Amino acid sequence: MEDEERLISSVKLENDDNENLLRPKEIDEYVGQEKVKANLKVFMHSAKKRGESLDHVLLYGPPGLGKTTLSHIIANEMHGDIKITSGPAIARAMDLAAILTNLRDGDILFVDEIHRLNHSVEEILYPAMEDFMLDMVLGKGPSARTMRIPLSKFTLVGATTKAGMLGAPLRDRFGVVCRLELYTPEELAIIINRSAGILNIDIEPAATEEIAKRSRGTPRIANRLLKRVRDFAEFADSKIITHEIAKSALNSLEVDELGLDKTDSLILHTIIEKFNGGPVGLETLAAASGEETNTIEDVYEPFLIQLGFIARTPRGRICTINAYNHLGVPYPGSVNK
Repeated sequence: MEDEERLISSVKLENDDNENLLRPKEIDEYVGQEKVKANLKVFMHSAKKRGESLDHVLLYGPPGLGKTTLSHIIANEMHGDIKITSGPAIARAMDLAAILTNLRDGDILFVDEIHRLNHSVEEILYPAMEDFMLDMVLGKGPSARTMRIPLSKFTLVGATTKAGMLGAPLRDRFGVVCRLELYTPEELAIIINRSAGILNIDIEPAATEEIAKRSRGTPRIANRLLKRVRDFAEFADSKIITHEIAKSALNSLEVDELGLDKTDSLILHTIIEKFNGGPVGLETLAAASGEETNTIEDVYEPFLIQLGFIARTPRGRICTINAYNHLGVPYPGSVNK
């Protein structure tokens, strides 16, 4: 039991109390991802009507879009407890066995970064997901024997930013696969207003729009920027976040009008100034900019690609004319040819 508690408590969310306060508890409170919500409503309603646990769910998409929040909502809607862990935390097959054997019927097991499970642990999941059985090998050599342990009917909710890194045997065992998309400024404005109400913050509509358009399509960033702008408003002895305060605060935080931060600009300037606009390989770009390859690929690159500032080519990353225009750098006609 101590091992199980160690593993499921290994994922600590930043500002956990605040984060949980801002999380919607029901599917109808969840803003955005309308197609995902509509489908999950059908699947959860039908499962409850049959008296069964929900089929296993895979949530994938860029960081900060609400995968953990959706797992909490699923647990709440299905009236089950949620256990949270992550792929890197489950180092051994026995670690996973400790978690699985302590689950009860209807419980939700949320595994973040599920693509980082090691192969031996992943193999334990196959019969657990498919047959709710735990296959364990006891002993070694000629005296080794296999034991099958029945498990409770649980639901595995896996979250990943890299669905392509999941092995086909594991991916195929998820009955519900949901892709989460970046949010529109209008959806983010709804989230910001909701969070402001929970945090007892008065905010002008223009300030809400300013924060929303600089939140790079991500609710987690929108809530973080709201809290930091609130700090600037309190420092200025203002009882309301005005448009002027929001704009000044976001400029001080080096978040520009499109949501690009200092690191985004560094990546773009690195490609343009050190590699003549590209193409440049990911590892070379990481070394030149001082950022981790995973951070560039998972956090920064998806948004820059969506804006049309970076393009992937067989030879590497290149900056487009849109990036040059945004940075105010002359675009040489010979670049990227």
